[in-house]
Amino acid sequence: MSQVEGARIEPAELSRSQALGNVARLATAQALAGANSVVVFATGAIVGADLAPNHALATLPISIFVVGMTACTWPAGVIARRHGRRAAFLAGAGCGVLVGLLSALAVLLSSFWLFCAATFLGGAYAAVVLSFRFAAAEGVPAPRRARALSTVMAGGVVAGVVGPQLVNGTMDGWPGHPYALTFLAQAAVALVSAFVLMGVRLPRPAAGSTSDGRPLREIVRNPRFIVALVCGAVSYVVMNFLMTGAPLAMRICGLPPEASNLGIQWHVIAMYAPSFFTGRLISRFGAPAVVATGLALLGVAVAVGLAGVDVAHFWLSLILLGLGWNLGFVGASAMVLDCHRPEEGPRVQSRYDMVVFGAVAAGSFSSGGLLTAFGWTTVLWVSLVPLVLAFFALAWSPRPVAAAR
Repeated sequence: MSQVEGARIEPAELSRSQALGNVARLATAQALAGANSVVVFATGAIVGADLAPNHALATLPISIFVVGMTACTWPAGVIARRHGRRAAFLAGAGCGVLVGLLSALAVLLSSFWLFCAATFLGGAYAAVVLSFRFAAAEGVPAPRRARALSTVMAGGVVAGVVGPQLVNGTMDGWPGHPYALTFLAQAAVALVSAFVLMGVRLPRPAAGSTSDGRPLREIVRNPRFIVALVCGAVSYVVMNFLMTGAPLAMRICGLPPEASNLGIQWHVIAMYAPSFFTGRLISRFGAPAVVATGLALLGVAVAVGLAGVDVAHFWLSLILLGLGWNLGFVGASAMVLDCHRPEEGPRVQSRYDMVVFGAVAAGSFSSGGLLTAFGWTTVLWVSLVPLVLAFFALAWSPRPVAAAR
C-alpha cells in the first residue's frame, strides 16, 4: 500500500527505501533552498545601500532576515505538528518564491521597505529549511538518526557553490535594475525545491496526537536539553557574529572586495562540507565530544583572527569558523533528538530553533555597531565570552539518557 504523509503511520513503518528517499529529497531541497540564504547575504547589504533612505540602514535587510527566522520558527512547528512536516515544507517554499518576486519588485520600484519585507519572508523560508535536518531523522532507526541529520546538512555544500554563481551570472542581466534577475532566478530555484519536497513521505500526526506527550515546560527543563540549547545557540551566534562583521572588517583593513567574497564562499562551504562525516563522528564518539570539538575550532578561529589582519588570517579564520559551526550545531541538534519522544519532536525542535535564532538575531544587530565603534579585535574578544560559557555548560552535561519511546 502506498504510504503518503496523510496516512496515519508510525515512523517505524517507513520502509528503508522510503527513509532513504526522504533523506535524498531533503538533502536536494537543502541544496536548492540554501541558495536563498546565500543570495540574501550576498546582495542584502548592497541592494540595501542602493535603496535605503539612509546608508546607516544598509545592513537592516540582513538583520530582518534573521528576525524572520526567529519569528517564524514556532508557527512552522505548529503547522508541522497539526498538518504534517510536508505541509510546513511547502509553506516555506512558498515563502521562498515570494522572496524572489518581492525582492525583484522592490528593485524595480526602488522600495527599501518592500525589500525588507521580502528578506523577512526569506528568514521564514530559512527557518523551515533548517527543520529538514530533524525531519530526516524520522523513519530511520535510532543509531542512524545522527547520520541522516548530517547528510541533509551536507546539501549546504552545493548551496555554497550555487548561490554565489547564481548571483554572479544574473546580477547584471536586467539592464538598469541590478540584481532584479537574480531574485527572479532565486524564486525559480525555490519553486523547483517545492516540487522536490512534494515527494517527501513522512508520518503525519494521528488524530488527537497533537496533545500527546509531556508538557513542553517539563521537556525544556531537562538538563541535557538545556546544555544542547546553550551549545547550539553559542555555535550559531559566534559564527554569525563574526561572519557578519568579517566582510566589513576586511574592507576597513584595506583588503579588496574580491578577497572578501571568496572568503565568504569558502566559509559557507566549510559550514556544510563536514556534514558528510559529522553523523559518523557522532555515532562513534558521541554528540558531546563532537560539540566540544566544534567549540574548540570556534575558539581557534578567534585566535587566528587575533593573530593578524591580512587575507590569509581572515580566510583561515572564516574556514575554521564554518567547520566549528558545523560540528557544534549539528552535534547539539543530535543531543536534542535524545531529549524527546517522537510525538513531541515538532514542538521541542521548533522551540529549540526559536531560541537559537533569537540569540542569533541579537548578535546580528550588535555585530556591525560593535565593529564600527571598537574595531575587529574587540569583536573577536567579545565572542570568546559565550564560548567559555558553552564549555562550562558542556562539562556540566549529564550522561545521555534516551527519551522514553
